[in-house]
Amino acid sequence: MLPPVKKDRIITDLPKFYCSNAALHTKDSFHPQVKAACQEQKTGAVNFNIAKVIVVGDVAVGKTCLISRFRKGAFDKNYKATIGVDFEMERFEVLGVPFSLQLWDTAGQERFKCIASTYYRGAQAIIVVFDLSSESSLAHARQWLEDAMKENDPSSVLLFLVGTKKDLSSPEQLQQVEQEAIRLSEELRAEYWAVSAKSGDGVKDFFFRVASLTFEANVLSELEKSGSRHISDIIRLSDDTEANHTPIKEKSKCC
Repeated sequence: MLPPVKKDRIITDLPKFYCSNAALHTKDSFHPQVKAACQEQKTGAVNFNIAKVIVVGDVAVGKTCLISRFRKGAFDKNYKATIGVDFEMERFEVLGVPFSLQLWDTAGQERFKCIASTYYRGAQAIIVVFDLSSESSLAHARQWLEDAMKENDPSSVLLFLVGTKKDLSSPEQLQQVEQEAIRLSEELRAEYWAVSAKSGDGVKDFFFRVASLTFEANVLSELEKSGSRHISDIIRLSDDTEANHTPIKEKSKCC
């Protein structure tokens, strides 16, 4: 049996967006159907629902530090560059229902691109990370997204554009880069966030937002498919299924 969800991973309200003109949704609460479904689910057997999230971007933009800061609540100065793909599972409780994010941290080095891309398929969310102090990493964001979308259905994936190292930018520089980032996010239909793994600014809020929106999208999708099926058959994924998703650091024959 899995341990209970940590108290600081419980989500009862839809987290607020970072920027209103670059948000996937500007509503301030979960969809009524989702809230009703979760209320009904509380009375039945509760299992795990899981969403796959892939994190892509240039080398050294802070992908691993971003994930580590959220998971550990501290900044890791001595992290090692990702080789191929790393995998983490983060557990939440959303509207009383257990929910997990599979966080797939992919390498940014060109020589590992082929290996990483083999794990893009089946994502419910794609997080494209760039460095707020590096305009070139923002310029490369479009290509990272295009590569990730080759393996996924654009109509069923939530997109996030995340600028890291916010603490390194002056207010003037941040404003300038954010204007371009917001323009790009609107074009790509992605939600924009600016965070700092070092200070922790925005990190927890961002991942809570990802968890909440992917959870809502999953439940609405299953409700649409299920028709008259009971909700206890919808918000369900067994512990065995979660256990079968093991960390991946395999070599691929494609490169």
